[in-house]
Amino acid sequence: MIEQLAQKVIDLGRQKDLQVATAESCTGGLISGALTEISGSSAVVDRGFVTYSNEAKAELLNVPMETINSKGAVSATVARAMVTGALANSRAQVAVAVTGVAGPTGGTPQKPVGLVYIAAQSLDGLVSVKECRFADQGASTRAQVRQMTVETALQMLIDEMS
Repeated sequence: MIEQLAQKVIDLGRQKDLQVATAESCTGGLISGALTEISGSSAVVDRGFVTYSNEAKAELLNVPMETINSKGAVSATVARAMVTGALANSRAQVAVAVTGVAGPTGGTPQKPVGLVYIAAQSLDGLVSVKECRFADQGASTRAQVRQMTVETALQMLIDEMS
């Protein structure tokens, strides 16, 4: 499934002459890895930011620390800021960002394991943000949460590029 979605992103990017950037926290580079697994991806993938720490989000993507401190790193607000920062700090016309709790530890009642926010944006400025609760969709391991995050992020890129 991931390979087919990544292929579609690369195909759309080539057809529409678009470049893509990724900003990843809980996936640690898996989205950009899936894209660059596809032959010819260099024509479409501009760069990927792995911003696992809050400091990396602030330094590389210009996410305000006050936003991270007030909303939490796992929030729609931070996902939105991450995707905007990925576009601003790249040559891409389309970007996707993910931040979440992959588990098995780190969850709270307010932000349980499997909660992930995914944001996609193109240069038109409109940001699409999706709240995903992957544990509610059957994900019971860290690997499953991360895989479902990658699949959803790639689909959101496809939707943004279509």
